[in-house]
Amino acid sequence: MIVAPSIIAADFSQLQKEIKKVEKAGADLLHLDVMDGVFVPNLTFGPMMVEAINKMTDLELDVHLMIAKPEKYLGVFIDAGADWISFHAEASNKTDKCIRFIRNHKKKVGLAISPGTPLRKLTKYLAKIDFILIMTVNPGFYGQKFMPEILKKISEAKSWLVRHHLPCSIQVDGGISHKNAEDVARAGADIVVAGASIFKSRDYKRAVHDLRCSKV
Repeated sequence: MIVAPSIIAADFSQLQKEIKKVEKAGADLLHLDVMDGVFVPNLTFGPMMVEAINKMTDLELDVHLMIAKPEKYLGVFIDAGADWISFHAEASNKTDKCIRFIRNHKKKVGLAISPGTPLRKLTKYLAKIDFILIMTVNPGFYGQKFMPEILKKISEAKSWLVRHHLPCSIQVDGGISHKNAEDVARAGADIVVAGASIFKSRDYKRAVHDLRCSKV
């Protein structure tokens, strides 16, 4: 299991120290939640913060755009240092254009879907992207309770990818901890995003280990 700590749960007054701690704990990626107060009812940060974080770490940056009209902002986030970029299928009517733009800049491209969005919303794009981001909470705030009913969607996505022989990975984000990581892994997830379960734990290394070593 690839583990991507979500810095939304970090102590921003000690951000560089927090990033170094998850690096030492064995994190594979850093997950950055960008919220615009329009697509989701919350605000976080923009490309200037992504650029600053990029200078603090050698880890690849996994930037999750929870923003309206992502096609307008892809370039600035790529310039800021994003290595992986996911945007919401619900947020744009220019999905193919966004995919091509990210792909042309040789970054990993992902499509995200909220809990209420059916998988069929993005199946026609799965041959064109590197990963699906399946939300197991409603996007906008960290610390929400994991929605176990979304396990079925993860399984459906995995079955679809296997049936069509596609290498697309499945990333899962929302309320992930050692308590449900095994269920998520069994459903077919390849990458888990975890915020509070890492940054609010006493032992980051143990938290990352417990997520990575979930049994399948």
